[in-house]
Amino acid sequence: MSEPQRRPARLRAGIRVRITLVAASVVALALAVGAIGFWFTLRTALHAQVEAAATQDAEAFADQVDTAGPDSLPDIDDERFWQVIDRDSGTVVAASDAAEDLGALADREGGAPALIRLDAEDAPFAVAVERVGGDWIVVAGRSTEDVEATLGTVAALLAVSVPLVVGIVALTTWFAVGRSLAPVERMRRQVERMSASDLSARVDEPDTRDEIGRLAHTMNGMLARLEESQAVQRRFVSDASHELKSPLASLRQYAEVARAHPDRISSEELSDAVLEEGGRLERLVQGMLVLTRADEGGLALAAADVDLDDLLLAEATRLRALGAATIDVSGVHPARVRGDLGLLRQVTRNLADNAARHARGRIVFIATQTRDGALLTVEDDGAGIAAGDRDRVFERFVRLDEARARDAGGSGLGLAIVREIVRAHGGDVRVDVGGLGGARFVVSLPA
Repeated sequence: MSEPQRRPARLRAGIRVRITLVAASVVALALAVGAIGFWFTLRTALHAQVEAAATQDAEAFADQVDTAGPDSLPDIDDERFWQVIDRDSGTVVAASDAAEDLGALADREGGAPALIRLDAEDAPFAVAVERVGGDWIVVAGRSTEDVEATLGTVAALLAVSVPLVVGIVALTTWFAVGRSLAPVERMRRQVERMSASDLSARVDEPDTRDEIGRLAHTMNGMLARLEESQAVQRRFVSDASHELKSPLASLRQYAEVARAHPDRISSEELSDAVLEEGGRLERLVQGMLVLTRADEGGLALAAADVDLDDLLLAEATRLRALGAATIDVSGVHPARVRGDLGLLRQVTRNLADNAARHARGRIVFIATQTRDGALLTVEDDGAGIAAGDRDRVFERFVRLDEARARDAGGSGLGLAIVREIVRAHGGDVRVDVGGLGGARFVVSLPA
C-alpha cells in the first residue's frame, strides 16, 4: 500500500500580522459605524434647528399679519423668505422678494413641502406653515446652506481622521505585539541552536509572571525532562551493552577453550555453560523487552482473576526445592485480584529471587485480602536496604551489592520490572525494614 500523501501546509501570516490586521479591522469598522452614526445624528439635529427657526418665523409673521395685515411684513435677506396666501382663493397676496415667483407653497389645508429649492444650485430651504385655520396661510422658510456646509466639513474631517486613527492603531499594535513576542522569538532561536546531543542549555526566563514567563518556565521544565530521559536512555543502553557483553564473553571463552583444548572441557560442561549463559541472556533480553513495552505504554494486560496466594505458594515450593532458605508461608491467606496472570507471576518470581539472593537463612511470604484489593509482602533476613537507597533499587541496572548480585545471576532489572508491572495494574510497591531486620517489599494491588 502506498503511503498517504501529506497535504501541504497552508501558508499563513504570522501572529504579529494577524493580530495587527484584526485590531485594525475592528477599529476601522467601529470608527466607520460611529462616524456614519455621528454624521446622521448631527444632520438630524441641525435640520431640526433650522426647522424650529422657520417655525418661529412663521409664528411671528402670522402674529404681525393678524395685527397689521399682509403688507406690514418686512422684506428680508436671502437666508429667509415668507409668503401670505389667501385661504379662500389659494393665491399669494404678499411675499418676500425670494418667494415672489414661486407660486403658492401651501394648499388651502396648509399642506406644504418640508424642503424647497429656490434655485437649482442653492441649498434647500426648510418650510414652516402657520395660521392655516384663519383667513390667511402664512409660510416661512430658512436656508439650510450653513447646515449643508457644516455637514460637508464634518464629513471631510471624518474621512481623513478615521483612516488616520486606524493607521495609528495598526502601527501601535504592530510594535506592541512585536515587543510582546520578542521573548518568544528569542526562545525560538535559543532552542534552534540546541542539539540533540546536548540538552543542558536552557532558555532565558523573563522576570514576569505572564504567559511568556510561564511558557519559558514550562519549556525549561520540558528540556530538563528530556535531558533526564536522554541520560536514562544512554545509561540504559550502556548498562544493557555491559550486561549483554558478560554472558557473551563467557560463552566465547568456553567455546575458544573447547576448540583449542578439547581435553580440558567436556561436552557436558560446555552444554551446562551454554545453557546457563543462554538462560541469563534470555532473562536479560526478556526483562529489557518488558521495560521497553512499559516505557511505550504497550504493556497490555490480559485481565483475569488471579489468586496471589497460589503464586506465592508456588514460589515457596520452588525455593524450597533449591534449598535457598527457610520459607515461612504462615502469613499467606487467600487474596484475589483482577490482573494479568503471567505478569503477576513474574512479579512474585522476581521478588522471591531477590529475597533468596540476599537472605541469610529465612524468607517470609505474606498475602492478605483488603477492602480495596490485596497486599503482597516478601521479607528476608538479609542486610536490608539503607533508607537512601530504597528508591534507587527500583531503577534499572542498579545493584547495591555489585559483586554479589552478579555472582548470583542478578541483572539489576528484576525490581524495575516489578515496579512497572505493578504500576500497569494500578498498584504500588515500596520497600522498608522488615521484622527480620532485612528488606521487606510490599505490593498493593487494587481488586
